[in-house]
Amino acid sequence: MKPGRGDHSGVVVPPPAIYFAFLLGGWGLGQWLGEPSLGLATEVRRGLALVLILGGLLLDGAAAGYFRRLGTPPEPWKPTTVLATGGLYRFSRNPIYLGFAITYLGLAIAMDSPIALGLLIPCLIVVDRFVIAREERYLSARFGAEYEAYKGRVRRWL
Repeated sequence: MKPGRGDHSGVVVPPPAIYFAFLLGGWGLGQWLGEPSLGLATEVRRGLALVLILGGLLLDGAAAGYFRRLGTPPEPWKPTTVLATGGLYRFSRNPIYLGFAITYLGLAIAMDSPIALGLLIPCLIVVDRFVIAREERYLSARFGAEYEAYKGRVRRWL
């Protein structure tokens, strides 16, 4: 398949918006219901949140930077011109989404929101089914045997 107009995975909603919607929805629901605290000391909660947020953002930046160095956009609504299989992509087929999840986890802890924390699992299911599944179909059609071999070597998440 050659890149052209309409050549993309068909992902409808930008993945960061999905994570953000679940995070804010969980926090808002928690505020409305008067959810209890996570029970962590403030200093521990802040430190853990900071480490997770920075770690997730660094992971995202490194993975997106690798895409840029390859000359292909990381956005799933743009045509993929090169299959990324090196760098962090040697260990995970989706390090950007993994970084988003780690950042989400840190933000939910920073917000002291057990409900937002609990909604990470449904969020990941939505990302897996409605984003990653579409991307995988697209990459398989676009890169064929090369992508299938890559899928056989590298796990989807970790």
